Amino acid sequence: METMRERFVTVTSEMLERDDRLALVLAVSSAGRFAALAARHPTRVIDVGIREQLMISIAGGLALAGLRPIAHAYAPFLVERPFEFLKVDLGHQALGAVLVSIGASYDEAAFGRTHHCPEDIALISSLPDWDVTVPGHPDEAEVLLRWAAMGEGRAYVRLSLQQNGAARSVTQRQMTVIRSGRRATIIAVGPLLDAVLAATDDLDVSVLYATTVRPFDRETLQAVTKEPAIVLVEPYLAGTSSAEVSATFVDTPHRLLALGVSRIEHRRYGTRANHDAFYRLDARGLRDQIVAFVERPALSSAPTATRTL
Repeated sequence: METMRERFVTVTSEMLERDDRLALVLAVSSAGRFAALAARHPTRVIDVGIREQLMISIAGGLALAGLRPIAHAYAPFLVERPFEFLKVDLGHQALGAVLVSIGASYDEAAFGRTHHCPEDIALISSLPDWDVTVPGHPDEAEVLLRWAAMGEGRAYVRLSLQQNGAARSVTQRQMTVIRSGRRATIIAVGPLLDAVLAATDDLDVSVLYATTVRPFDRETLQAVTKEPAIVLVEPYLAGTSSAEVSATFVDTPHRLLALGVSRIEHRRYGTRANHDAFYRLDARGLRDQIVAFVERPALSSAPTATRTL
């Protein structure tokens, strides 16, 4: 099956051939996949080597020159290492750019902690005016990438090897209602949708599918939720969007269970599946946690309760 990374290479190459405004900045990652494109467009496909901060600075310079830069690398090298450059070179100067990451939280588990990045969405979310998208299928990745490339602002597209079996219809900046129920609302982000559906198949719950997490679609969440019990299932740091959920129900007593990659570091690298099981993000682990949460007594006048695992 085609990966999101492979679709990114195909779509970016096609867009850059057609649109002289687009440029691509690399820091070794995927450079070989874009070698032919770089040979045809050496001024708009730039590989800076293992210099991730420079990659972002060059993206800023290209934006100042009127181009729409796409910067691409593994998530820790695209977000964590050059974070100050994202804040100053792009954000402070109000420049538009597209960041496209690979590696997700631990796609390349065996590469070790240097290539793991469950913290990326939390970091990007701390900066103002970023669109953040987390596709769950190559078709969705293509739609979100094209929207980002044709836009003007700052966008982060998070690609992963994990993907759902089928693409869903993606509406810009909105969640998709997959299933309606009464006892709780489950928000499944990107590639965790299939696991959530398997975990909740026989439960009377609503399932919302989020491929855009910033800005956060509070309107759909509020409209769909019947019982004020929300389960947030994110393929990155647990609780990254908890404040967004709580802000949605700021005037309503509610319960929130935030599932994702915990702050306990898993040092036995193994495979991505090993990490999913450790963090209880596989279907079995999700089901156990969701069922226990849903079966707790409903709130009456109790204060808001939030739990992050």
